[in-house]
Amino acid sequence: MKRTMRHITVAQAIVECFKQEQIRYVFGVPGESYLPLLDAIYDEPSIEFISARHEGGASFMAEGYAKASQKCGVVLATRAVGGANLAIGVHTARQDSTPMVVFLGQVNSRFLGREGFQEVDMEAFFRPIAKWVVEIREAERVPELVQRAFRTAKTGRPGPVVVSLPEDVFSKTIAEAVIAETDVPKPAPRQEDIQNIEEILKRAKRPLVIAGGGVKWSGAEQLLRLWAEKYALPVMAAFRRHDVFPHNHPCYVGHLGLGSPKAVMETAEQADVVMALGTRLSEVTTQDYRLLSPNQTLIHIDIDSDGFGKVYAPDLAVWADCQEVLSRLLDIAVRPSWQEWAAERRKRYEQTARLPVEHRNLYEVVMASLARHLPKNAVITNDAGNFAGWLHAFFPFGDGHTYIGPTSGAMGYGMPAAIGAKLAFPARTVVSLSGDGGFMMTVQELETAARYDIPIISIVFNNHMYGTIRMHQELQFPGRVIGTDLGRVSFARLAEYLNGRGFQVQTEQQFTEALLLALEAKKPTVIEVLTDPDHISVAATIQDLRAKRKS
Repeated sequence: MKRTMRHITVAQAIVECFKQEQIRYVFGVPGESYLPLLDAIYDEPSIEFISARHEGGASFMAEGYAKASQKCGVVLATRAVGGANLAIGVHTARQDSTPMVVFLGQVNSRFLGREGFQEVDMEAFFRPIAKWVVEIREAERVPELVQRAFRTAKTGRPGPVVVSLPEDVFSKTIAEAVIAETDVPKPAPRQEDIQNIEEILKRAKRPLVIAGGGVKWSGAEQLLRLWAEKYALPVMAAFRRHDVFPHNHPCYVGHLGLGSPKAVMETAEQADVVMALGTRLSEVTTQDYRLLSPNQTLIHIDIDSDGFGKVYAPDLAVWADCQEVLSRLLDIAVRPSWQEWAAERRKRYEQTARLPVEHRNLYEVVMASLARHLPKNAVITNDAGNFAGWLHAFFPFGDGHTYIGPTSGAMGYGMPAAIGAKLAFPARTVVSLSGDGGFMMTVQELETAARYDIPIISIVFNNHMYGTIRMHQELQFPGRVIGTDLGRVSFARLAEYLNGRGFQVQTEQQFTEALLLALEAKKPTVIEVLTDPDHISVAATIQDLRAKRKS
């Protein structure tokens, strides 16, 4: 469907593109360089501008919203200063394959190239981390290039696109603007590809599926489950793609992430056929690119052909949409002979995912309480940090979009991403998990959540340090602590000052009571968990690390 509009401003044309993309929320920090665009949004009741406290927080909100809603996230910022602040969100969207379009107000056209106030070459600045960057200086081309920006962000491997416009361009008039739907192609595999997969599986004795974000973006989770059930295929989740497959399913055998248990790694190592489905086989998923061996047969299936051979040379590369591939793989003539091996690997995974019954530390207490009390459709986001190891190891993710985490490892992500996810799913409980280091980086966005009545729950594990870096510091330079200790901050009190609600807890009973109150709260709530600094990771304490180093 196409719409033709005449004699509208550039700002109005951009808003019409937003409407065509069914954009409900636009995130940003206001700036004078794009005020006409804000004014055009003011006139459009179907779009709400969420004014954040920092562009980095706004970009994380947009990225989290995009992951949850499976629409493009949209961020607005001003010139070089706003663009630089939100660059972390662009990098996250690129590494996480998230569709996002950033609109930046550039300096006036008359000042370009003169090192004007807050000027930078936007195309050169963002080119290394964005999927595409364009600066539009001709008003007539705005509808064409903005629609191309959304199409580029959504097509193939999704990613961030940056659109820069000089501030004077926003007010110019376009004689005729054609606004059209931007369909996303879903390429199907060749019949030869399906036959080749069938032949490889007929010879397999220990096949394994590694499922990534491509499965989620194509909406193929249900097909993956049906395929795995029909052929008794063990399935692993790629790094921070936990909800790609339900953890209580007998075919699920673990998560390939930071600190993956030895038993999970052994499953990947024992496999004779590995089917990488919708994953780029990242550094973390492949355990520093050392996971797979030349003796294993690799089938790499992805919508992005650039990923083939970037890490491992595939024995079979299938360039196609995951949904299209899986719908055809449901009919292959393969009789599985690996059920006993798959069942054994499931048993070994279950042993790693079982919380201790007694003598739980506070992280384990929190995971048990969350599993018991959160609604089944609750959405969990997490920041970067070692605290996430307990979430990844022990929380039982189920069906549906229930997890949002940064494969980029960006600190400060968890709480703003939860704001975006809550806007996408207003009827669902949304919980963020953060450490004290990462939470402080975007804590000001709690005020944003309060101002817009977005009742998220933020769990902050406070051990008064940059825990992940401290762990590496202790491994390499035991006892020589520099830079990783942090000051004493009461995040519960800080939440109150930012118009939210706060609880500080140190026991299982206190946490569960705070969680139940937070689930009923109508405002953003922080549960500050005071943890033992010695509990540095799931696998070790600081004392363990120092003792190991000495020995």
